[in-house]
Amino acid sequence: MTITLTDSALDQLKTTEIKEERYPRIDAEMAGGCGISVKLKLVFDGVRRKDSVIEYEGIQIRIDRFSKRYLDEETQIDYNIEQGFLIGTSFISSACAIELD
Repeated sequence: MTITLTDSALDQLKTTEIKEERYPRIDAEMAGGCGISVKLKLVFDGVRRKDSVIEYEGIQIRIDRFSKRYLDEETQIDYNIEQGFLIGTSFISSACAIELD
């Protein structure tokens, strides 16, 4: 797995102050009802024992095992002022199970 950061994401992470042992971590947020969607986001959180750590130009990014499943082989992290950090693509499934009697 390869994680790359655009220049704007790298600049933003370098200027973000790490407070109280809170580090950048890729997190998968799931939503659904009929079907499922997974949105990847960057959160600043405490260290977890089983997180994988990827270092990119001195920046350590953590990934938990659950979120790692939803990353592409090559995942890019970008940043813009309006939307914040943008990670790869989101996963959406329109599968819906309906049980008939």
